[in-house]
Amino acid sequence: MLFRVTFTTEAQRATEVTQRNSKSSNMERIVFLERNTVQSSFRQPDFDHEWIEYGESLQDQVVDRLRGATIVISNKLALREPDLACLPELKLIAIAATGFDCVDLDYCRRHGIAVCNVRGYAANSVSEHVLMLMLALRRNLLAYREDVQQGGWQQSKQFCLYTHKLHDLRGSTLGVIGFGAIGKAMARLGESIGMRVLISEQKDATAIREGRTPFAETLRESDVVTLHCPLTDDTQDMLGRAEFEMMKRDALLINTARGGLVDVQALIEALQDGGIAGAAFDALREEPPRAGNPLLELNLPNFIVTPHVAWASDEAMQALADQLIDNLEAFVRGQPRNLVT
Repeated sequence: MLFRVTFTTEAQRATEVTQRNSKSSNMERIVFLERNTVQSSFRQPDFDHEWIEYGESLQDQVVDRLRGATIVISNKLALREPDLACLPELKLIAIAATGFDCVDLDYCRRHGIAVCNVRGYAANSVSEHVLMLMLALRRNLLAYREDVQQGGWQQSKQFCLYTHKLHDLRGSTLGVIGFGAIGKAMARLGESIGMRVLISEQKDATAIREGRTPFAETLRESDVVTLHCPLTDDTQDMLGRAEFEMMKRDALLINTARGGLVDVQALIEALQDGGIAGAAFDALREEPPRAGNPLLELNLPNFIVTPHVAWASDEAMQALADQLIDNLEAFVRGQPRNLVT
């Protein structure tokens, strides 16, 4: 086996790792464009292959780095027609995540490129993150932390500094929008702490499936709405001014899915005008966000942003790494799994 490590001097200071485990003419050339997005160990696939990985890749480096590749492992880099058209040997795009909105699926379908993702690996990690955000908002954690830092408790005339309302989650209603592996885990977690759980039907559905609640009714009745659906043409800006007006004024919105599911200006207005009681986001439209992002400039105790880490427990990342290699091995065996196209 040949193993080579090269440290480049590019702006991203990417690490290139090349491994070859065979001289077979049928060797697959695997290129991992964003290795540093998954901080866990990967076992080597059990088939003849060359493995090349980069810590980070810029968008304009994609084509050069993928020349000759038969399999690409990517995460959030865009793989669109202009780049894919330059890569005739590509057979499989293995996404190191669940979301696949970064890949041009139409082009892949037309040209026989398989696309697979990883599923269910972060169900516990994301649902627990949502619970943390729900509790922080319902218990006004940030506001109380600020009060203590400003000396309010130290100056109190009684043992308890009660300056913000506190609410229990038990007995409240949780509306789950998106009922895949994470949505199901969130529903189970909500029920386990005594919440009433509503599973939302799709927004524009003409029929309501058994066990589902109409979208508008879910918004009207929920004390907490949590989003767990993919970003598609149908879900883009799924929550806007009209939807916030349906929600209770003391309701919370939690988004650990995709930033594009929510109209940003409508959210800001709802928070500033008291249309809803609070919100917490773990995903924004542009990631990483740049200076001037309106949500990062919101200085409100009832709005929390975490940096897209809901999925990233050690346990979840290792499950992702193991499932991704399983996907590669299944594809090479001729039994592809977790296909999205």
